[in-house]
Amino acid sequence: MEKTMSYLDIMKEADAFPYEEREPAAYHALTMTLYKLVWKDNNGPVLGYMLASTVNRLLEVPEALRGPVTIDESAQTVRAFEQATEPERTAAVEAVMRYWRDTQTFDVLRGWRDEKWPVYGGDREVIYGVERSGTGMLGVMRYGVHMTGYVRDETAPHGMRIWVPRRAPTKSTYPGMLDNTVAGGLMTGEDPFECIVREADEEASLSERVMRERARFVGMVTYIYITDERAGGETGQIYPETQWVYDIELPADERPTPKDGEVAEFYLWTVDEVRDELAKGNYKPNCALIVVDFFIRHGIITAENEPDYAEILQRLHRRLPFPGPHQAYAASLNAPAAALADAAATLAS
Repeated sequence: MEKTMSYLDIMKEADAFPYEEREPAAYHALTMTLYKLVWKDNNGPVLGYMLASTVNRLLEVPEALRGPVTIDESAQTVRAFEQATEPERTAAVEAVMRYWRDTQTFDVLRGWRDEKWPVYGGDREVIYGVERSGTGMLGVMRYGVHMTGYVRDETAPHGMRIWVPRRAPTKSTYPGMLDNTVAGGLMTGEDPFECIVREADEEASLSERVMRERARFVGMVTYIYITDERAGGETGQIYPETQWVYDIELPADERPTPKDGEVAEFYLWTVDEVRDELAKGNYKPNCALIVVDFFIRHGIITAENEPDYAEILQRLHRRLPFPGPHQAYAASLNAPAAALADAAATLAS
């Protein structure tokens, strides 16, 4: 039987970590299996959610590589990587990740990217960097950029067509699934807009000129994903994520073209065709979430035609307990769904 997902189903797949107030039994069952990675002391910032199995593996790493690790079983906290300086902390994290890779401790590290992603101790303070493929080991925040490209077409439903890439079948994560027009991870110290400009060239052959003239920042989304087998490597890793979101209206003669091997091909689809693929579960989960956000901002999904509109908005802008630059954006949004709806309408205008 063919899969049929509602918009709320799509959101729950991407924002999979249970909400304590809505799903207390599931929330407590999951959190009982996790340790909070904290900074400096048990009352300090929570940097991530680590699986108990990963904490055990961390303790097995020689202390000469990892440095001191402090476990508080009653509080379910772990303190690690608290060396004196940011370079020393980053070096310790790197040493642990390389040890795990070289000893084949975790399958996910077979996808080593040699890219450092930031871990924040405050809204702007980077306390260390971590190898991209190993972020799930620490359960820390992951930052990225996603862009939807579209073409005006008054003959099409909703007056537009959307550029949709299919991920290359050789990719280690979510091979062959549908994606956003351009997307990528944000490395330590990288500006989000410069990142999307770079990724647009690498993945879709979109020129810097076109990007700087036409790409528009439209907001941020926040959610907590839990990995399954499609992500490559170990399942059940906690991925708290923030994405800087961009739209780009392209002229009819500007065609995204695969360049770096990340994309197999691009399709120019109507909204109805995109909606069908969403319902079939053919999109990478967080990319499906970005499409839902696009549909809301462009008036395709509304409070009048979607019964779960308020919960969808909440899941697009989940309150995350981890420090980082996303907190400033979250503070600009009020918690009630009506306020979030106003923010979405403002971004769409």
